[in-house]
Amino acid sequence: MPDLSHLWQRFVLAAALVFGLALGVAATVFGYSNTNTVTIGFSVYRLSGVPLWTIAIVPLVFVLAAGTLYHWWNSLHHFTQHMRHRRRVKELEAEVTSLKARLDSLLEMPDQSTTAPTATPTSVVESTPVETVVEPAPEPFPEEPVAVASNGDDNKAAKKGRKRLTGPETETVAVATDSSSETEPRAETPPGA
Repeated sequence: MPDLSHLWQRFVLAAALVFGLALGVAATVFGYSNTNTVTIGFSVYRLSGVPLWTIAIVPLVFVLAAGTLYHWWNSLHHFTQHMRHRRRVKELEAEVTSLKARLDSLLEMPDQSTTAPTATPTSVVESTPVETVVEPAPEPFPEEPVAVASNGDDNKAAKKGRKRLTGPETETVAVATDSSSETEPRAETPPGA
């Protein structure tokens, strides 16, 4: 289902424009059609000689002006909230960057801000020899007969027997050794074994 919110917003804006134009045309026709003067009274206040069209058009103009001011104030509020959130996002991104740098320094990881490490000719790097210890492959485990439940046809059940291996699987691990102390290679078991 496509997102129709953008199209709906365009439709509402176009409908508001058409309604505003129709209202303006109607107000103009009403003003030119009613040129007679009237007397407006409210309690003790009296206004005489007021054109008839002002009785309808002036309140309409005040309502439209108030709605426009409210809309501008609301837009300003949303804009300030957007800027506040944007500033907070930048602060949080800076905090994440500093935390990554701190974590890298604690874990002695290389700096992520540089793309390629630069080697200085005056620095001497000591390297420790790495010995690779290869263990002989473990002997295959003998197949054990597995009892298979049967629902009738014994030939199909015999063909679908599964092989089970018992015992942990081992992997060869390269261990860095120091010339001062030798350690035995260790076997690493895969997770879930």
